[in-house]
Amino acid sequence: MAILKVARLGHPVLRQRALPVEPERIRTPEMQRFIDDMIETMREYDGAGLAANQVHTLAQVAVIEVLANPRYPEAPEIPLTVVINPVVTPLVEEQEDGWEGCLSVPDMRGVVPRFTAVRLQCLDREGQRVDLVAKEFFARVIQHETDHLNGIVYLDRMRGLSTLSHIAE
Repeated sequence: MAILKVARLGHPVLRQRALPVEPERIRTPEMQRFIDDMIETMREYDGAGLAANQVHTLAQVAVIEVLANPRYPEAPEIPLTVVINPVVTPLVEEQEDGWEGCLSVPDMRGVVPRFTAVRLQCLDREGQRVDLVAKEFFARVIQHETDHLNGIVYLDRMRGLSTLSHIAE
């Protein structure tokens, strides 16, 4: 496994839409190694999630996990979730403001409105269909990561930049 280089805000790959992964490619050794490298990279940098765009790969793959994460000490735990070719559907009209950060925008946070409940339909790392309902923080992370796969960063979702802050402040 390897730690992958994370693209920073300004790199064009972050503004590109990722391409769907053909189901027959999912179980290949190359894709499985890539998923493992994404997981290792996310954990190395204490991310709550990581999208393939962020590691210079235009494939609709994201990984999510929160287990006693020092960047999100108050966050509920989220088990390791591998998301391939996601379709995210809001289940409510209500949006809630919440602080977000991003490994591609290091040391910064901003308040972002997100739907409080979403349906996630995707494939897992075995190519099996996943259909789940996520709420609150898990829903926020899913929306954040699938935004990446569509070339959107959290700054684009902020209502204004007045809450954009350096973490140390």
